[in-house]
Amino acid sequence: MVALGGGHGLSASLSALRLLTDRLTAVVTVADDGGSSGRLRDELGVLPPGDLRMALSALCDDSDWGRTWRDVLQHRYSSDGPLDQHAVGNLLIVALWELLGDPVQGLDWVGRLLNASGRVLPMAAVPLRIAADVVGPDGVRRVVEGQSAVATSVGRIEQVRLEPEAPPACAEAVAAVRDAHWVVLGPGSWYTSVLPHLLVPELHDALVAHRGRTIVTLNLQREEAGETADLPVQEHVAVLREHAPDLRIDAVVADPAAVDDVAGLSQVCAEMGARLLVRQVRRGDGTARHDPLRLAAAYRDILEGSFGDVGVRS
Repeated sequence: MVALGGGHGLSASLSALRLLTDRLTAVVTVADDGGSSGRLRDELGVLPPGDLRMALSALCDDSDWGRTWRDVLQHRYSSDGPLDQHAVGNLLIVALWELLGDPVQGLDWVGRLLNASGRVLPMAAVPLRIAADVVGPDGVRRVVEGQSAVATSVGRIEQVRLEPEAPPACAEAVAAVRDAHWVVLGPGSWYTSVLPHLLVPELHDALVAHRGRTIVTLNLQREEAGETADLPVQEHVAVLREHAPDLRIDAVVADPAAVDDVAGLSQVCAEMGARLLVRQVRRGDGTARHDPLRLAAAYRDILEGSFGDVGVRS
């Protein structure tokens, strides 16, 4: 299984998928330009390590050893100096990259330290920048550049693109997608964590050509602040179709509290050849977070075929 995304959304899908398999690969966005990741990226010219660190932490071994090293990776310094808010894991990952000269090997070493239940890979071999065409509340179209700026933009995003326009993909990530029986897209920030995978040409081609099945996991809120404000969940699926019309989706998972028009969402899914599974996958404490056990159960029903025809395509 291959899960694509970034940040907290990818952590949610990984936390569920690891309950189903240890043959799991995370393919992570590398466009972050804020916080500790942005500072390291600007200063050292490296891939932003933050989302990669979070994915590794989500896959840590469920033992004192794994959880302790996860906490070390996630720990942030608090000071009045230049280390303020740097995550220890970001510094460790970048140190391994400098020592080994290979981002994939560096991430694999951190995975060994955590006894991780799977592998974490960057989606591209170079750091990326996201740009978006945004129509503001005043009706004026403007270009917003940078993941942090796009994620907090006010208005309607019409299109996103990457800079460089056709970046080199991580070869190991492309191979993982091509060999996958299952690919999971989302949840997460739709324009800055999910869609970017479809804009890397080699990765896009692998997603389109792979013989396995594709699941899309929708977010838990009908309308989220920032980049998807006023964008109903059915439009999230439509946006995927607009940016990658040749991508086949086989199943879509949505929480009932996030859907105000089940029939409309089902119709959009059907137009892409997908079946819709509406199931409570959020936590029971009222927070907008996925529950790993509930999400894993939804994935399991799709994988085992009780949800419909889910065999590998010929």
